[in-house]
Amino acid sequence: MMTRRLGNSDLNITLIGFGAWAIGGDWEFGWGHQDDADSIAAIHRALELGINWIDTAAVYGLGHSEEVVAKALTQWGGRRPYIFTKCGMVWDDKRQVGYSLKAASIRKECENSLCRLGVDAIDLYQIHWSADDLAETKEGWAELAKLQKEGKVRWIGVCNFNLEELRSAQAIAPITSLQPPYSLIRRDIESEILPWCQQNGIGVIVYSPMASGLLTGAMTRERAGALPPEDWRSRNPEFKEPKLSQNLALVDRLRAVGKRHGRSPGEVAIAWTLRHSAVTGAIVGARNAKQVEGVVGGAELQLTAVEAREIEGATN
Repeated sequence: MMTRRLGNSDLNITLIGFGAWAIGGDWEFGWGHQDDADSIAAIHRALELGINWIDTAAVYGLGHSEEVVAKALTQWGGRRPYIFTKCGMVWDDKRQVGYSLKAASIRKECENSLCRLGVDAIDLYQIHWSADDLAETKEGWAELAKLQKEGKVRWIGVCNFNLEELRSAQAIAPITSLQPPYSLIRRDIESEILPWCQQNGIGVIVYSPMASGLLTGAMTRERAGALPPEDWRSRNPEFKEPKLSQNLALVDRLRAVGKRHGRSPGEVAIAWTLRHSAVTGAIVGARNAKQVEGVVGGAELQLTAVEAREIEGATN
């Protein structure tokens, strides 16, 4: 699988990375029950097909996602992939999720993630969300820079930052990467964020390129209406009317283009995000090996400008 260099790092990452959000299982912002054996099989299949990085977070499953990633890698006989994880979202004994970018909290999170993942250093450590207070965001970023100098993490990045936060962080320590949401139905980063990252040599690894399953082609009106309450998507307006009909019409366009290439709607949606010159790679989640096999083709598909406009016509 083709690779691209991630920002100012020495990491050459495949165009698609394995997203480990859903394998965290049932928690406040989870996808519902998940079988660990299926998760491990999905990770192994992704690695077999050439994917060389896994993106997780401490909060996914309240530590469980990192533990599953570690278990999968202990059973993996090949070369270890790069491991990316995140900090800033914490939880208490009652499993209530909160936020902290205080230096002491960040350091504690890092030590816990190193332990759960069973590694000596994290390849890319990212702030998951900025704090409401810019000063606290800067404090957290400065602590990540210290962890990098100490060798506990190799490279440092941010997620979901706006332009002001990016500029403030960059003034403290170089940002290796930004992880924002980006898909055919979430394009707001195109106007300022992506050009700024490109101008400053910051890698961009986008998440939810298939809009959390909405653009895979497997989501139907009936399935969207029957999502269980423990699945966070049941509360997402994109899965409800009036947006649902618009999004399903977009899927029809993805399907039409994909049919010409023998690709699924989801693979076309992924390929569309990878067309942007500022995007280094896309995070693609999967809950079993079959789902992995159904999306990896997105890394190989190169859409023409005409095809991209045909697809985008559904959103304009």
